[in-house]
Amino acid sequence: MKKEKKPEAIQKAEKALAESRVGVVTDYRGMTVAEMSKLRRKLAESGIEYRVVKNNLAAIAAKNVGKEHLKDLLVGPSAVAFGRDDEVAAARVLTEYIRANKPALSIRGGFLQDRMLTADEVSALAAMPPREFMVARVVGQIKSPLYMLVTVLSANLSGLVRVLEARKEQLEGGSK
Repeated sequence: MKKEKKPEAIQKAEKALAESRVGVVTDYRGMTVAEMSKLRRKLAESGIEYRVVKNNLAAIAAKNVGKEHLKDLLVGPSAVAFGRDDEVAAARVLTEYIRANKPALSIRGGFLQDRMLTADEVSALAAMPPREFMVARVVGQIKSPLYMLVTVLSANLSGLVRVLEARKEQLEGGSK
């Protein structure tokens, strides 16, 4: 790479690292161009950018945005999947692709926000349910005690109403 283009490449890498909630570093050694294109299409469908990086420039960019721990993962041919929206999508798509196609691709690790992830942690992240499912589950857990509270409170009121109705009938029955 020409010397004049290096600052521009570092800026692009800094921007991608800063805007990403999650990044998965992979070793793409041995993949064909067709396999790499297929993987990029699958990742793009999920809103994930997959970029081959120059290790030295990516390490500088990572240091500049406070993710210097990525330097340890940038050894040999490296490509990074940058996820901006869904924290789980990048890990899930890469893991499913590896499982389905058995390519030479391997996951080295990555980052989630400012936390470094090992390859095993990336696999664990991929196994998590989708975000929508987790949100629905939390809402359901919040909603359940509220329903129970309403039921308990309405039972006391219903009991009081029944007692008052019975007393009213008793009083009306006695006056006739």
